[in-house]
Amino acid sequence: MGGITLSSAVRNNLNSLQATSQLMSGVQEKLSTGKKVNSALDNPNSFFTAKGLENRASDLSTLLDDMGQSVQTLKAADKGIEAISDLVDSAKAKANQAQQTSSQSERAQYAKEYNELLTQIEDIAKDSGYGGKNLLGGTGNDLSVTFNEDGSSSLSISSVDYTDTTSSTGLNLSDLTEATSGTGDITLTAGTTTAALSGGDLLTGDDDFTAGDTLTLTDANGTEVASLEITATTTVDDLEALYDGIDGASAALSGDTLTITSDFALTTSSDGTLSDVTTDGTDSSFATDASIESTLSSLKSAQDTLRSQASTFGTNLSIVEGRQDFTNAIINTLEEGAGKLTLADTNEEGANLLALQTQQSLASTSLSLAAQADQNVLRLF
Repeated sequence: MGGITLSSAVRNNLNSLQATSQLMSGVQEKLSTGKKVNSALDNPNSFFTAKGLENRASDLSTLLDDMGQSVQTLKAADKGIEAISDLVDSAKAKANQAQQTSSQSERAQYAKEYNELLTQIEDIAKDSGYGGKNLLGGTGNDLSVTFNEDGSSSLSISSVDYTDTTSSTGLNLSDLTEATSGTGDITLTAGTTTAALSGGDLLTGDDDFTAGDTLTLTDANGTEVASLEITATTTVDDLEALYDGIDGASAALSGDTLTITSDFALTTSSDGTLSDVTTDGTDSSFATDASIESTLSSLKSAQDTLRSQASTFGTNLSIVEGRQDFTNAIINTLEEGAGKLTLADTNEEGANLLALQTQQSLASTSLSLAAQADQNVLRLF
């Protein structure tokens, strides 16, 4: 204010007071923000260096989040493989059970249950995704994990396809043929006539059956299921009862035809003149021992495939988790380095503020004394 004249002492004390207030304002800003460098004006070199470190830490923090999601995707796939492995073990148990029984009906049931297990394997593979990626889902599900800001360090994880168990590039487990029932006919007539034999008639009334002949019933393995030795007293009812006594088979007489129904291919042969009669049903893939052995071999290969893939995913998981820990440590290092350039020593700044407050108080007192000295001229009047 050009119209006001201050004495030298007052002006000096005023300047001192203003300088102190300005310093106090700077110290208070450092205490409130916790930083000694709040803008490029405070220290350009430290400010921009710290900003670069903070920017890199921020970029890595974003990548760290992506790594975390990739870890979860790998864990989901690993859980899927674990569950699928359990089901493959169950399928193997079904094949072993089928191998230990000679009953074709039981084998047919085990084949059906085996196929149900394969369906569940496919369903689990389809449900093993995370965040839109399914490493067990095949094409389009490959996972890429980036580890640094410019993308020069990364890991590519290839997906596999277990959603179709029959795929040759996957588990290569074929669905089994399930058994269907079939029929076969034996014509029973009296001698060379066309007169039909009834249930109580002697079987030897038909020229195809002679006392002393033996009927042998076998399955697809050639295993004897039942047999009947023809005697002079064997009746048509006895022949019908032979089939009715077999699990999964039956017989019914209608007119001159005995119709045999079975859940599996049942062959009736005779050491007499009767021609072989085989029911026309479809056997399950577990009908023969050779087929069961082939299935067990495929299951062993599937187990090896699952274990190998689990190992691969486990290695990938270790890599991503290791880089995750490393990136987290680098972020902390960058933030610590930025802090060393910009963070204030609050203890020191607190002491500075206390000293400035004392200095301000003294400057105010000095200003007051200087003003009083200027007022002494009033005593002359």
